[in-house]
Amino acid sequence: MKKWMIAVLTLILIFSTMSAGSAHDNGKGNGHGKGKGKHKEFSLGVEQLLKEEKDLIEGKKVGLITNPTGVDQELNSIVDTLHNDPDVELTALYGPEHGVRGDAQAGQYVDFYIDERTGLPVYSLYGATKKPTPEMLENVEVLLFDIQDVGTRFYTYIYTMAYAMEAAKENDIPIIVLDRPNPLSGSKVEGPVLDMEYSSFVGNYSIPLRHGMTVGELAKLFNTEFDIGADLTVVEMEGWKRDKYYDETPLEFVMPSPNMPTLDTALVYPGAALIEGTNVSEGRGTTKPFELIGAPFINAADLADELNGLKLEGVTFRAASFTPASSKHAGKLSHGIEIHVTDRKTFKPVETGLHIVKTIHDMYPEDFQFRAENSAGVSFFDNLIGNGWIRQGIEEGRSIEDMTAQWQPELKEFNKVRKQYLLY
Repeated sequence: MKKWMIAVLTLILIFSTMSAGSAHDNGKGNGHGKGKGKHKEFSLGVEQLLKEEKDLIEGKKVGLITNPTGVDQELNSIVDTLHNDPDVELTALYGPEHGVRGDAQAGQYVDFYIDERTGLPVYSLYGATKKPTPEMLENVEVLLFDIQDVGTRFYTYIYTMAYAMEAAKENDIPIIVLDRPNPLSGSKVEGPVLDMEYSSFVGNYSIPLRHGMTVGELAKLFNTEFDIGADLTVVEMEGWKRDKYYDETPLEFVMPSPNMPTLDTALVYPGAALIEGTNVSEGRGTTKPFELIGAPFINAADLADELNGLKLEGVTFRAASFTPASSKHAGKLSHGIEIHVTDRKTFKPVETGLHIVKTIHDMYPEDFQFRAENSAGVSFFDNLIGNGWIRQGIEEGRSIEDMTAQWQPELKEFNKVRKQYLLY
């Protein structure tokens, strides 16, 4: 073959490879068609605010409740975006559990400080008070809330939002909630509705464990159904569909909290986090919190076999051993299971979590314990599940199917109320 023909063929091969590479690089290779940069068909509440509804905050002193999830599609922080906007006067920041920059662990007290990047005061809503005080709001004319929720009743950010709405009402300040997707999709609702006798900061209102709502929808429901009565505006998303999970949007997953590293974590969380109400490790202190569950007294193979024998939909259990670096059983070799969701559309996280709790309870009656009751006879497990009768049912040997049937009437009533507040 002549040299000039070889050179031409070589150039064709090079350009073909480059073209194929470019087409591949423009996607993220996850099968969901996500690409770099903004998607015109999809827009977050924060993006809609700045593009279409900026008059809500223009020329006003703005207080912002946010954390590291308060970003746009290009991962720009709303803190920095508003701070650098000449049309907006950002005057104060408010941090929920884990803080504005996400550097505090679960349950860790956070105090007042100055944000290094902006020089703005940061008031903690997970310290001496969970509700903004009049003093904290002195230099504020409008409150903004922009935090990613994970679709589960006992995730505390939605109650930070509710307390902020109460404070806004009490201090005659309008509050704006910038909407974000429910990572678990907004089409599935599961679990018992909270009994208000068991209300706490991990469950402050009568909603089910998996509520199937966005933060904006919850804000509207809280405001009306629980008589907050704030001057509330929800800036809606554009292009979000209720049946879409987080990885079916153009968004990158930013950790909402230190022990919520991935969407896989969020998928199992509504049920797996019930383990927090027991003496079994929920995987804190490992790289797979809530996916790994175990304790030193468990036989991993036996537990996995027993749970797989239940043939629960959309999930399988792998025998696993791990040593938590912190939290329960820190530094001790623990044995149990890793939860693998095989079909998230049929997977029922709450029922699965209860089956795990009941199975460990039944297999290890001498070692398993629910968290101790307080002076009112309430265990932390009761706060998480939202009632006292399920713990009692497990101890009395009732089946999970029986208990699931018992919560259905209240769940149906909630769904009737919920429909009034759906925005998408």
